[in-house]
Amino acid sequence: MFRRILIANRGEIAMRLIRCMKEMGIESVLAYSAEDADSLPVQMATESVCIGPAAASASYLNQAALVEAAKAASCDAVHPGYGFLSENADFAALVRENGMAFIGPDPETIRLMGDKEKARELMKKNGIPTVPGSDGLVDTADEAVRVADSLGYPVLVKASAGGGGRGMRRASCRDEVMAAYQDARAEAQAAFGDSSVYLEKEIVRPHHIEFQILADRYGGIVQLGERDCSMQRRRQKMIEEAPAGCLTPRLRAKMAKAAITAAKASGYVSAGTVEFVVDQQGNFYFIEMNTRIQVEHCVTEMETGIDLVREQIRIAAGMKLSVRQTDIHPAGHTIEVRINAEDPQQAFAPSPGTISFAHFPGGGGVRIESAVYSGSRVSPFYDSMIAKLIVHAPGRQEAIHKMRAALEELTIEGVRTNINYLYLMMFQRDYLLGQFDTSFIEENTEKILKWEKACRKKAGLTG
Repeated sequence: MFRRILIANRGEIAMRLIRCMKEMGIESVLAYSAEDADSLPVQMATESVCIGPAAASASYLNQAALVEAAKAASCDAVHPGYGFLSENADFAALVRENGMAFIGPDPETIRLMGDKEKARELMKKNGIPTVPGSDGLVDTADEAVRVADSLGYPVLVKASAGGGGRGMRRASCRDEVMAAYQDARAEAQAAFGDSSVYLEKEIVRPHHIEFQILADRYGGIVQLGERDCSMQRRRQKMIEEAPAGCLTPRLRAKMAKAAITAAKASGYVSAGTVEFVVDQQGNFYFIEMNTRIQVEHCVTEMETGIDLVREQIRIAAGMKLSVRQTDIHPAGHTIEVRINAEDPQQAFAPSPGTISFAHFPGGGGVRIESAVYSGSRVSPFYDSMIAKLIVHAPGRQEAIHKMRAALEELTIEGVRTNINYLYLMMFQRDYLLGQFDTSFIEENTEKILKWEKACRKKAGLTG
């Protein structure tokens, strides 16, 4: 087992990793930017090393600085968390070239599955349904128009190296294709250093369903059930839950089998997520594989009782999976919401600043993942997510009631947050009935914002 692991990340995921390492008796070395000098992870890690200034490009994305910090601290492994360099094949290779383990899949697998077009082709060869799309990359705007015409509208122009909704544009008619093509290429180049794109037929009003998998180097592969991530705003997940009410037992079994097949086909090792969309007729299609731990991994942990980060570390250390498929029995219902420092009433603009007071809810089946505390700062340099609130209960309605109670208790002052927005979402009739898809939040946001504004006015709150 590893003795010391460098954490190449920040915020709540850094705290999640530190806690797991403490439980495993592993020393943690946190690489942090000067902006995060007073953060909770810096205070809680065994050792902390400043690797650069606030800008992510000079700190959390500085591969050479991270590797040198790990070597100087005598680390034998590096955990990238999620975001930043977690799906960067070059970084994974650099870590290994310097004699340390990268806690994640092999560089070759990251590179293969990170290339969305190559991943699609691999899935097709292995009998996994994929969304109808272009035959390879689309090199010109004129070609994009021809392909879109053949697929039928609406279409999505998607970055081959993309993820998280970046490098993706929608075109609902012929006149919109060229602009979508140019915009997607520009964003893809800026975000990933790769402007290549392909086209897909847009599946209208789908469910976004992902399956969690774990795989070791000895042929052991398990799937730990699904998460419904359909509650999205601008293609960014806001609410995740399990199990997915839209799946029949038969469809769940077929998708689980496809997830295992995808892992085997790609030679996958570590924790990973196979993502699908499910259309209104119950057909499912592979969209991508995330070669890292997910933000919403806590949902699966609450459902199964299996520590995914612990398994990640064990696998990277050359150990076999500690569980078999017959050991995995998801139970109850889990809901996770992402708490962001943003102002819903101002187009969800980020709200950096100092948190003057923070109080987190507790009780059975309630879990908080966060790195904020009273007096901590929310930086304008990084993602606005400051916490995740997860609840687990025997059934979905009980979980919703528990989430309402937890959100009522959750208090963060000093910065604007989306807490009230999420709380009101828990009262939406169609959400309560499980009648939602990826369009739900966009279609209901205006109503919820008016409701929130009225509630604030009634309570005498201004600003």
